[in-house]
Amino acid sequence: MNAFPATPPVAEAPSELLSGHLWLLELIDGRPLRFQLQDSGLLRVGDAETVYDDPDAIPLPFQRAVRHIRESLDRDALRAAVDDVEGVTFFGVATTRESVPYDLGSMPPFLGTDVWAADDEAFRPPDAADGIFRRLGLDPINTFAREAHARDFSVDSYEIPGSAWYDGPAAGVVIRNKQGHRGMVSNAAVPTATTSPVSDESAAGLSIDALATEYATQGRINDIAASLRAAEQPVAVDVVTDRLCAAVGRHHPDAFLGVDSLDQTAFRSAVAEQVQRQLQP
Repeated sequence: MNAFPATPPVAEAPSELLSGHLWLLELIDGRPLRFQLQDSGLLRVGDAETVYDDPDAIPLPFQRAVRHIRESLDRDALRAAVDDVEGVTFFGVATTRESVPYDLGSMPPFLGTDVWAADDEAFRPPDAADGIFRRLGLDPINTFAREAHARDFSVDSYEIPGSAWYDGPAAGVVIRNKQGHRGMVSNAAVPTATTSPVSDESAAGLSIDALATEYATQGRINDIAASLRAAEQPVAVDVVTDRLCAAVGRHHPDAFLGVDSLDQTAFRSAVAEQVQRQLQP
């Protein structure tokens, strides 16, 4: 699986970036997530640094995004488009609760940013990547401008637009051209997880019992059970538990990532106990 492409600040990007026609994309305050479709039909998933060959090892903050990809990805369309599905790596952002107050309820759990194809050992141009994600049933990153001519664009005078995912300014803009160059401009008015990281103390203060009590409520369990029944799926304790745990991971990513992260197995057990009690007739 290919590594994420480097996206430096524009001041550190190659001078060739600001040439030709540019794509201006919304910079999302989330967690990097990449995946491949294997010949078996299963997904192979990785974050910015680690590839998780064991699906059970995927950290909770990514599990909602991974489920979304599994359910939405048009595998037949991908197989019809390429000779080797394992030769394509998809990159994007898991939309987790970081510093920017996105409306996660309406925001897709995963937004696609890049596509790497092994046949020509290159990333697809931004317009091609946008179309690929759409054809495969996944949402691409929001585009502010397509084919903007570099002579009409100035980093110093550019006003970063509002975000597509909440009533407020975007965290920044990613600038790309069709030659493969890229860079980003952060919005100094918007603190992000990169510029204003959550402290270890705040993450450590989220205990297993507190999170289980907050999320494994009768109302949430009933909502999940109702959605499963509407989809004509069995209301099983493990399925409800998985969905609750994924919701917690998405809303509290720092609690499950890093050296002071909570034990996912212990947390899942605590949630499962409450789900079992609530679902008992």
